[in-house]
Amino acid sequence: MKILVLNCGSSSIKYKLFDMTTKAILAQGGLEKINLPGSFLKITLPNGEKKIIERDIEEHTAGVQFIFETLTHPEYGAVKSLDEIGAVGHRVLHGGTKFSGSVLITDAVIAAVEECCDLGPLHNPANLKGIYAVQKLLPNVPQIAVFDTAFHQTMPEKAYLYAIPYEYYEKYGIRRYGFHGTSHRYVSKRVCEFLNIPAEGSRIITCHIGNGGSIAAIKDGKCVDTTMGLTPLEGLMMGTRSGDIDGGAILYLMKKEGLTPDEMSNILNKKSGVLGIFHRSSDMRELEAAAAKGEAEAKRAEAMYFYRITKYIGAYAAAMGGVDVILFTGGVGENQATARWAACEPLEFLGVKIDPERNKVRGEEAIISTDDSKVKVVVIPTDEELMIATDTMEILKNQK
Repeated sequence: MKILVLNCGSSSIKYKLFDMTTKAILAQGGLEKINLPGSFLKITLPNGEKKIIERDIEEHTAGVQFIFETLTHPEYGAVKSLDEIGAVGHRVLHGGTKFSGSVLITDAVIAAVEECCDLGPLHNPANLKGIYAVQKLLPNVPQIAVFDTAFHQTMPEKAYLYAIPYEYYEKYGIRRYGFHGTSHRYVSKRVCEFLNIPAEGSRIITCHIGNGGSIAAIKDGKCVDTTMGLTPLEGLMMGTRSGDIDGGAILYLMKKEGLTPDEMSNILNKKSGVLGIFHRSSDMRELEAAAAKGEAEAKRAEAMYFYRITKYIGAYAAAMGGVDVILFTGGVGENQATARWAACEPLEFLGVKIDPERNKVRGEEAIISTDDSKVKVVVIPTDEELMIATDTMEILKNQK
């Protein structure tokens, strides 16, 4: 069966088409700048060649239609007819407490996702646009929703509740939900296969480090804690997000600067993190190059960034009573040796030892710890789209 995976953002749509018989990627690409000047589709051809197709796209239904036309294009398409697509899997950011797993999309599911829009105001409406578009263009094709928050629904109360009046949890659902769940679920499962260890009895810390970053504590194959909270803002220092900050500091800054909630949100989500400290860029490659030259702002930003990762690994090792595997994934986690080294070097007291040569790996599955390290440190490239496609297949099988 061929399964299309869609990840719809406010002004973008990313897609991959899988042949699930072989898990091969038949087509992939991304539509950028929807409803903005200069919108374009960037596709990767089967031979690896990139191609950019420019077209004015004003809304998501037209965007999905454009992707469908590209998939069936006689020159660079991947299928002869859209009838070959057996199902569509969607990444949906926020499922609140309503969804602890992936589901077949029905009217009731759509209504529940709409109710979660207050919790994911930037992402859920965009995710829904993709669902509506496929409903309109391919009404008979089943659609599956795979939630970024679902994997973290196994967290105990002590981990997900905030120490504010309980009535706000009851009235508004204010609690830690966590994100990157599809990635954490994929890599935590894959690392057990890679190391040939059972999930049961294993204590794994998964570090999804990229422009957005989160860490999860996974015990017996289930998430018991994670760094992101009600929104993706909490936890690690990220590319443009502040991560952990005293709520009192936010209130103080709002009063001093006369900021509205939306203005404060913009500062915390888009002007903070690496960008806020380094100023020049939020790109970790630029930061690494500047730090290597000894630039003070870059070194300060790097030290803060790495320290947060170390701190949370240590905290989660304590929370689980130890750790057997520390795993790095995401754009930075998979590719930046300096980040992995700096995050793990202070953890020698846990028995963590990194092998400098093994740590040079980029984007490949590898053990980067020494043979005598008490904790296995591993790089596992994430594959959220394959996880979504796999979930889609499983749900369709169970429907029969």
